[in-house]
Amino acid sequence: MSLAQRIPEVLKDFREKRLSGLRPVADFFDHRQLSRPRDLNDATQRITYNTRHFSGNYLLVILVLALYALLTNPLLLIAIAIFAGGFAAINKFGSDPVEVGNAVITQKTLYIALFVIGLPILFFASPIGVFFWLVGSSSILIIGHAVLMEPGLESEYSGVESV
Repeated sequence: MSLAQRIPEVLKDFREKRLSGLRPVADFFDHRQLSRPRDLNDATQRITYNTRHFSGNYLLVILVLALYALLTNPLLLIAIAIFAGGFAAINKFGSDPVEVGNAVITQKTLYIALFVIGLPILFFASPIGVFFWLVGSSSILIIGHAVLMEPGLESEYSGVESV
Protein backbone atom coordinates (compact mmCIF):
# COMPACT_ATOMS: atom_id res chain seq x y z
CA MET A 1 0.00 0.00 0.00
CA SER A 2 1.48 3.33 -1.03
CA LEU A 3 1.74 6.42 1.14
CA ALA A 4 -0.95 8.25 -0.84
CA GLN A 5 -3.38 5.41 -0.20
CA ARG A 6 -2.58 5.33 3.53
CA ILE A 7 -3.09 9.08 4.16
CA PRO A 8 -6.91 8.91 4.54
CA GLU A 9 -6.54 5.90 6.84
CA VAL A 10 -3.92 7.67 8.97
CA LEU A 11 -6.04 10.84 9.20
CA LYS A 12 -9.11 8.82 10.20
CA ASP A 13 -7.11 6.97 12.85
CA PHE A 14 -5.66 10.28 14.11
CA ARG A 15 -9.14 11.83 14.32
CA GLU A 16 -10.61 8.82 16.13
CA LYS A 17 -7.82 8.34 18.66
CA ARG A 18 -6.35 11.78 19.33
CA LEU A 19 -9.02 14.29 18.49
CA SER A 20 -11.80 12.29 20.15
CA GLY A 21 -10.20 13.31 23.45
CA LEU A 22 -10.75 17.01 22.77
CA ARG A 23 -12.43 18.77 25.66
CA PRO A 24 -14.90 21.56 24.94
CA VAL A 25 -13.44 25.03 24.50
CA ALA A 26 -15.47 26.25 27.48
CA ASP A 27 -13.72 23.68 29.70
CA PHE A 28 -10.29 24.42 28.25
CA PHE A 29 -10.62 28.20 28.76
CA ASP A 30 -12.71 28.15 31.96
CA HIS A 31 -11.37 31.16 33.84
CA ARG A 32 -13.20 30.13 37.04
CA GLN A 33 -10.82 27.19 37.42
CA LEU A 34 -7.69 29.35 37.22
CA SER A 35 -5.71 29.59 40.42
CA ARG A 36 -2.14 29.58 41.62
CA PRO A 37 -0.97 26.21 42.99
CA ARG A 38 -0.28 26.06 46.74
CA ASP A 39 3.12 24.39 46.40
CA LEU A 40 5.31 22.38 44.06
CA ASN A 41 3.50 19.14 44.91
CA ASP A 42 0.15 20.69 43.94
CA ALA A 43 1.67 22.02 40.70
CA THR A 44 3.04 18.58 39.85
CA GLN A 45 -0.32 16.93 40.50
CA ARG A 46 -2.06 19.53 38.31
CA ILE A 47 0.41 18.99 35.47
CA THR A 48 -0.02 15.22 35.69
CA TYR A 49 -3.82 15.39 35.69
CA ASN A 50 -4.26 18.19 33.14
CA THR A 51 -1.83 16.76 30.58
CA ARG A 52 -3.90 13.57 30.51
CA HIS A 53 -7.24 15.37 30.70
CA PHE A 54 -6.50 17.97 28.00
CA SER A 55 -4.10 15.90 25.85
CA GLY A 56 -6.18 16.37 22.69
CA ASN A 57 -6.39 20.12 23.26
CA TYR A 58 -2.65 20.35 23.89
CA LEU A 59 -1.97 18.42 20.68
CA LEU A 60 -4.16 20.90 18.83
CA VAL A 61 -2.19 23.79 20.39
CA ILE A 62 1.06 22.23 19.13
CA LEU A 63 -0.39 21.75 15.63
CA VAL A 64 -1.60 25.36 15.48
CA LEU A 65 1.81 26.63 16.62
CA ALA A 66 3.54 24.44 14.02
CA LEU A 67 1.25 25.75 11.30
CA TYR A 68 1.96 29.32 12.44
CA ALA A 69 5.71 28.65 12.37
CA LEU A 70 5.49 27.28 8.83
CA LEU A 71 3.32 30.11 7.54
CA THR A 72 5.57 32.80 8.99
CA ASN A 73 8.70 31.24 7.47
CA PRO A 74 8.12 31.17 3.70
CA LEU A 75 11.67 30.00 2.97
CA LEU A 76 11.04 26.88 5.05
CA LEU A 77 7.81 26.27 3.13
CA ILE A 78 9.72 26.58 -0.15
CA ALA A 79 12.41 24.17 1.06
CA ILE A 80 9.80 21.62 2.16
CA ALA A 81 7.98 22.00 -1.16
CA ILE A 82 11.24 21.51 -3.09
CA PHE A 83 12.09 18.33 -1.18
CA ALA A 84 8.57 16.89 -1.25
CA GLY A 85 8.05 17.75 -4.92
CA GLY A 86 11.52 16.56 -5.84
CA PHE A 87 11.14 13.21 -4.11
CA ALA A 88 7.69 12.70 -5.63
CA ALA A 89 8.89 13.64 -9.14
CA ILE A 90 12.01 11.48 -8.92
CA ASN A 91 10.04 8.48 -7.67
CA LYS A 92 7.40 8.90 -10.36
CA PHE A 93 9.45 9.85 -13.41
CA GLY A 94 13.10 9.14 -12.62
CA SER A 95 13.15 5.38 -12.17
CA ASP A 96 14.67 4.71 -15.62
CA PRO A 97 18.06 6.15 -16.59
CA VAL A 98 17.96 8.85 -19.28
CA GLU A 99 20.72 9.58 -21.75
CA VAL A 100 21.41 13.24 -22.43
CA GLY A 101 24.25 13.55 -24.94
CA ASN A 102 27.09 11.47 -23.55
CA ALA A 103 25.85 11.61 -19.93
CA VAL A 104 23.52 9.11 -18.32
CA ILE A 105 21.21 10.59 -15.68
CA THR A 106 20.19 8.00 -13.10
CA GLN A 107 17.91 8.21 -10.10
CA LYS A 108 20.96 8.57 -7.88
CA THR A 109 22.12 11.60 -9.90
CA LEU A 110 18.70 13.21 -9.55
CA TYR A 111 18.73 12.70 -5.77
CA ILE A 112 22.20 14.26 -5.54
CA ALA A 113 21.01 17.26 -7.57
CA LEU A 114 17.95 17.59 -5.33
CA PHE A 115 20.11 17.67 -2.22
CA VAL A 116 22.64 20.08 -3.77
CA ILE A 117 19.77 22.50 -4.52
CA GLY A 118 17.58 21.84 -1.49
CA LEU A 119 20.03 21.70 1.41
CA PRO A 120 21.33 25.29 1.09
CA ILE A 121 17.76 26.57 0.95
CA LEU A 122 16.89 24.43 3.96
CA PHE A 123 19.97 25.71 5.80
CA PHE A 124 18.92 29.36 5.30
CA ALA A 125 15.34 28.54 6.36
CA SER A 126 16.71 27.52 9.81
CA PRO A 127 14.48 24.53 10.58
CA ILE A 128 16.38 23.85 13.82
CA GLY A 129 15.49 27.30 15.10
CA VAL A 130 11.85 26.76 14.13
CA PHE A 131 11.88 23.39 15.92
CA PHE A 132 13.29 24.84 19.13
CA TRP A 133 10.85 27.77 18.96
CA LEU A 134 8.01 25.26 18.61
CA VAL A 135 9.25 23.15 21.52
CA GLY A 136 9.78 26.19 23.76
CA SER A 137 6.57 28.02 22.98
CA SER A 138 4.37 24.94 23.20
CA SER A 139 6.06 23.86 26.46
CA ILE A 140 5.51 27.24 28.05
CA LEU A 141 1.87 27.39 26.96
CA ILE A 142 1.02 23.81 27.91
CA ILE A 143 2.84 23.74 31.26
CA GLY A 144 1.50 27.20 32.12
CA HIS A 145 -2.06 26.12 31.37
CA ALA A 146 -1.65 22.79 33.16
CA VAL A 147 -0.26 24.45 36.30
CA LEU A 148 -2.88 27.19 36.50
CA MET A 149 -5.98 25.06 35.81
CA GLU A 150 -7.48 23.39 38.87
CA PRO A 151 -8.47 19.79 38.25
CA GLY A 152 -12.21 19.18 38.07
CA LEU A 153 -14.22 17.15 40.56
CA GLU A 154 -13.76 14.01 38.49
CA SER A 155 -10.06 14.05 39.45
CA GLU A 156 -11.01 13.47 43.10
CA TYR A 157 -12.70 10.22 42.15
CA SER A 158 -10.17 8.98 39.60
CA GLY A 159 -8.70 6.42 42.02
CA VAL A 160 -12.10 5.09 43.14
CA GLU A 161 -13.29 1.93 41.41
CA SER A 162 -16.94 1.61 40.49
CA VAL A 163 -18.79 -1.54 41.50
